[in-house]
Amino acid sequence: MAEDEKKISTLAGRVMALARDRLLVQLRFFDSALAQLKPVERKGIGCLATDGISCFYDPVYVLKRYRQEPASVPRMYLHMLLHCIFSHNFQYGRLETEKWDLAADIAAENVILEMKAAGTVLEEDRTAEGKLKVLSEDIGPLTAERIYRYLRHTPLTLTEEAELKRLFAKDVHTLWKPAEQMEVTVEQWKKISERVKANLKSFTGDVSGAESLEKNLKEAVRDRYDYGEILRRFTVMEENITVNDEEFDYIYYTYGLEHYGNLPLIEPLEYREENKVREFVIALDTSASCRGPLVRAFLRKTYSILKSSENFFSRVNIHIIQCDSQVQSDTKVENDGDFESFIRYGKLAGFGGTDFRPVFEYVAQLREQGEFENLKGLIYFTDGYGIYPEKMPDYQVIFAFLDEDENRAPVPPWSMKVILESEELEETHEYQAGERIH
Repeated sequence: MAEDEKKISTLAGRVMALARDRLLVQLRFFDSALAQLKPVERKGIGCLATDGISCFYDPVYVLKRYRQEPASVPRMYLHMLLHCIFSHNFQYGRLETEKWDLAADIAAENVILEMKAAGTVLEEDRTAEGKLKVLSEDIGPLTAERIYRYLRHTPLTLTEEAELKRLFAKDVHTLWKPAEQMEVTVEQWKKISERVKANLKSFTGDVSGAESLEKNLKEAVRDRYDYGEILRRFTVMEENITVNDEEFDYIYYTYGLEHYGNLPLIEPLEYREENKVREFVIALDTSASCRGPLVRAFLRKTYSILKSSENFFSRVNIHIIQCDSQVQSDTKVENDGDFESFIRYGKLAGFGGTDFRPVFEYVAQLREQGEFENLKGLIYFTDGYGIYPEKMPDYQVIFAFLDEDENRAPVPPWSMKVILESEELEETHEYQAGERIH
């Protein structure tokens, strides 16, 4: 019995090594990724799975699949490799698990089916290609992020979901964990993905259908910022007159009342310092390329983050400036009611070319006039096609862009950029009739 198990382990190990070598020969731009994800035997798991470090396999399962269809083993290996290259396994903890699992599997298989690498083609691929064609008509480029958003807003029947899993699920994701719990960091795989992206340009003649691979790689290597976290950069310390429960000791307080007749030993502090948004500028690019609904959604997203994090004073000093090639309007917001009113009933003005400089010049004028006491920063929502100022201001600047675009000029080194995808903004909130910027 022990001898049989040894033979099975040996044969399965050879099959996995052969699969890895075949991928390396066919897809040479994956060399660094394959070097990272090495096969490791794990008996009894009944599947293939990865934790971002190793490609775990059950020897009995591998031999059964190899006997049924030899191409299935390198196909599963490649499938798991793409999960790691695209950072699919680092997204757990913040997304709906089942939907993300399916979205990641579909995205990985779409890339594989487009590449059609020798030794990875399966009998069921034609059916899978038909499903992908239908999905791409509704979704566009089939990245896991886009597919996930589609699945969230387009509920599937149990039959449809089961069919998609049958066609596209090639591994098990039980070893996936949130990024902070993974032994291999997001940064390590991001570097590998960047190398794959660079190598791909040298080997595009060796593989057909690299378009989806390139799009998924762009998604994997692009910088990501938490917009909510960025807004915290615009907070300032302010004295808020309220009881500071954190520094108040009720034991001594009640002891004094009980033993000294209405005489507390320690009075509570009547104030505490809190991070609150006080003064900043929101600049809106109203050139022809920025659509009203997306501008409205950006404002609603910003407003929701501020409110949910309790970062509003009872009165604030926020200027919402609209500008195309020149400043078109300036709306002063002094409380959350003003912000809500602008989102509901404000009107956009402009729709000409784009020049960022007038906003910075206008803000400088406002400061000279004493409009701001402690201006923390400026957020500029734009498509990014405009003229940047050359001089660095003495406050923080963030350019919030619509989607990633390689043709867009880089932002100045003294500023920060954040990418807000149009689909993400469009799905952020649903509005009642009239609750919009026209």
